[in-house]
Amino acid sequence: MLMLVNCSNCRTPLQLPPGARSIRCAVCQAVTLVADSRSAPLAPPSTASHGGGIYNGYNPPAPAPYGQPTGPPAMGRGRKKAVICGISYKYSRHELKGCVNDAKCMKYLLVNKFQFPAENILMLTEEETDPFRIPTKHNIRMAMHWLVVGCQPGDSLVFHYSGHGSRQRNYNGEEVDGYDETLCPLDFETQGMILDDEINVALVRPLIAGVKLHAIIDACHSGTVLDLPFLCRMDRSGRYVWEDHRPRSGTWKGTSGGEVISFSGCDDDQTSADTSALSQVTSTGAMTYCFIQAIERGQASTYGSMLTSMRAAIRNTGNDVGLGGGVVSSLLTMLISGGSLGGLRQEPQLTANEPFDVYMKPFSL
Repeated sequence: MLMLVNCSNCRTPLQLPPGARSIRCAVCQAVTLVADSRSAPLAPPSTASHGGGIYNGYNPPAPAPYGQPTGPPAMGRGRKKAVICGISYKYSRHELKGCVNDAKCMKYLLVNKFQFPAENILMLTEEETDPFRIPTKHNIRMAMHWLVVGCQPGDSLVFHYSGHGSRQRNYNGEEVDGYDETLCPLDFETQGMILDDEINVALVRPLIAGVKLHAIIDACHSGTVLDLPFLCRMDRSGRYVWEDHRPRSGTWKGTSGGEVISFSGCDDDQTSADTSALSQVTSTGAMTYCFIQAIERGQASTYGSMLTSMRAAIRNTGNDVGLGGGVVSSLLTMLISGGSLGGLRQEPQLTANEPFDVYMKPFSL
């Protein structure tokens, strides 16, 4: 089991080498003794409400390496925070061409279209020089915790992931399709994947009333990767019903009063494309591109119009699907060209912690 201790000075979580009796903090350079009571391993979260607690022996670490938004939020408004994760798996047999591009485009969108402060956006890509911002399993876990810790009513949070996703057999009967969906961090071959159960514990359950989280997951098998209780099953004509995905065991998969809405690249049994067929300029994730395109073209006034626009764009791949000259399109010309082929037989999905009228609820981040 991974052993974490808090720095006795700045409280940064530190990974303690086996057998070590002290460790130097990379942030403040203070030396922490393991015997110091102030550096004891993090206490398990409370299990008193909604079945929370440790997932597979893992305690979410404190988010000190990234800092927190400073100063009070604007009058009558909450803070905006985002985690953006793009993994290319460079120099491996799993390499993807468009995921770092996706991350850059998403940051540009949040800053320029939705007024997210750049300092409140945590980027995890292989291009980062800060070791805490490389998209390893440990760092993604820390980033998820950073995103939700200390959230307050009025806060708007975004979690965007572009990379590999997978699935594995579920044996406890909590999955409707019999599989757990997963995200694949950069070091997944040695450290393992991040299961939907853990993502739900980290991102969904802590959210209190008045907090909203949007997840945008551009990965294979990602339809229910947040393990949210309800999935919007929509046909090609736009008619929909909400499917109930709550586990038969009664395990709580909702929030602590907050709101979570997730757009994902495809259904749980589908794959998501990494392709240059959409932009005609560079490789991108098909879902991320179509998400941004819907906003740029004014086709995202509601969650229903966003979903139908994304699906139509993917179905019509090969036609003229440019971004239309908005603030995000200028970014595409800045990105390095690349190429990747892949069939676009994928249908973006919408899941949520509670059902709602997708054609009446305005979309906003």
